[in-house]
Amino acid sequence: MPNLGPTELIIIGLILVLLFGAKKLPDAARGLGRSLRIFKAETSKLRDDDDADAPTATVVQAQPQPAAPAPQPLATAPAPAPSAEEQARALEEQAARLRAQAGAPKPQ
Repeated sequence: MPNLGPTELIIIGLILVLLFGAKKLPDAARGLGRSLRIFKAETSKLRDDDDADAPTATVVQAQPQPAAPAPQPLATAPAPAPSAEEQARALEEQAARLRAQAGAPKPQ
């Protein structure tokens, strides 16, 4: 496949503008960027989970264990802080709801 020069890139850009319109291209690029960011975050979480689940070798000794203490009520652990992406998504959803309630048009 030959390399694309500046002339070919300009022609491809003009065709995209004609097909989709100048207003839709930034929205499409923004949506693609968000999708890729979310995908990257999720794949890194999966890799981290796989690393955390890796079995470790332990030595088991045959010694009697002391009697287990009485079970205590479970304390609720604090919820983990949301990531910056989750906070941004929540703010966008909240702003969309407020615009819908106010009847304001969606910003371009």
